[in-house]
Amino acid sequence: MKVPILNLKRLHNSIKDEIYEAFDGVFSEQRFILGKQVKQLEERVSSYIGTKYAVGIASGTDALLLALKALSYKIYGREYFKSEDEIITTPFTFVATADTILLSGAAPVFVDIDSYTYNINPENIRKYLSNNSSKVKAIIPVHLYGQACNMDGIMQTAKEFGIYVIEDVAQAFGGKWKDKKLGNFGIAGCLSFFPTKGLGSFGDGGMVVTNDKTIAEIVDMLRKHGGKDKYNVSILGHNSRLDTLQASILLKKLKYVEKWNENKRKIAQVYNTELSGINDIILPVAHNSLPITPVYHQYTIRVKKRDELQAYLKKKEIQTITYYPVSLHKQKLFDGRVNPARKFGSLKNSELVTKQVLSLPIDPLQTEEETTYVVNMIKEFFI
Repeated sequence: MKVPILNLKRLHNSIKDEIYEAFDGVFSEQRFILGKQVKQLEERVSSYIGTKYAVGIASGTDALLLALKALSYKIYGREYFKSEDEIITTPFTFVATADTILLSGAAPVFVDIDSYTYNINPENIRKYLSNNSSKVKAIIPVHLYGQACNMDGIMQTAKEFGIYVIEDVAQAFGGKWKDKKLGNFGIAGCLSFFPTKGLGSFGDGGMVVTNDKTIAEIVDMLRKHGGKDKYNVSILGHNSRLDTLQASILLKKLKYVEKWNENKRKIAQVYNTELSGINDIILPVAHNSLPITPVYHQYTIRVKKRDELQAYLKKKEIQTITYYPVSLHKQKLFDGRVNPARKFGSLKNSELVTKQVLSLPIDPLQTEEETTYVVNMIKEFFI
C-alpha cells in the first residue's frame, strides 16, 4: 500500500464537476483580475472567520508582508518600519514568517517555543518585553500544524505592553482558540491558499483578514501598486492580487472545509489512540487538553529515532515529511545582515524539535485502511 502525506488528486477528483464549473464561469466572464469571485470570496471568508474585512492577496507570504507594511503605515504614516523596530516571532516556522519582517524594514526577534505545542511560548514573549518593549512593534504568533497558539496569554501581554498582534494562520484555516476563529484576535490575520493548505487553490494565493478599517484599506492599496486609482498612486505598493480563477476554485472548496477538517480530526484521534502506548513517541498535544479546535494541517509526532523511522516508513511506501529540519535562527538569511535577527535566550526547544519532529500522512479523504497501515508499520518499527 502507498500512503502519501496528502492526496490532492483524490481530493480534487471528489469535487471535479464543481471545479470545472468554476473554470467555465471565469472563462465565460473573462474577468481574470479582481473579478466578482474575488469579492465574493473575501465576503465569505470574512464571514466565516468573523472579521469585518478580508483582502485577497497573491500569496500567503505577501499577506504577511502587506499586513506588516499596513501596520507600519498605521503607526508611522509610511509603509516601512525603522531599522531599530522589532517584531517578535517564533524560530520554528517556515521562512516566510520572518523574511517578511526583514522585507518590511524591521528586525525579527526569535523567542523560544513550547516543546509540546510547538508554538511560541507567551512566557518567553513577556520575558523579552520586560526589558525591550520600547523597540517592539508587534508579535507574529504562528498557529503551527493547525494548532492554535495560546491567544489568551499573547493578547494579554500585547495589550499590557501596547503592541500589535498579526496572526500567521497559514496552517490553521478554520482552527479555533476557545470559541473564536484564528485570524480574528490580532489587528490582522494572514491566510495562505497554497495548494496543500486546508483551503488550497491551484497555485499561490492568500488573504489578509482584519477588523481594522485602516489596515484593510492600506492592504487593498498595497496589492494594487499603492493606489486607489491605479494611474495616480500614493504609496509604494506591490502587484499582489488574488486572481479570479483561484478565487473561483476557493469558493467551491470553502463549503467543504469544515467537513475536511473534521475528517482530519478523526484520523488524528486514531493516531492518538493507537500510538499512545509507544513510549518512544511524543504525540501532538491532544485538543481535549487545551481550549482549541485544531485542524491538523500536519499530524506531527516527536521521536528520537526520527531519521531511522522515516527511512523505514519510506521502504513501506509511507510518505512522511520533516517540518522543519532547520530552525530559522540557524539559517544564513537571518545572520550577519545589516539588520540581523535578534535571538532571545538559548532557543533550545526549537533546536530540539528540529531533530525529532516527523509529520505523518493525514489527508481529508484518507481511508481507514491507509491509517491502519501507517499505524501498524510504526508499531512494527518499534517492536
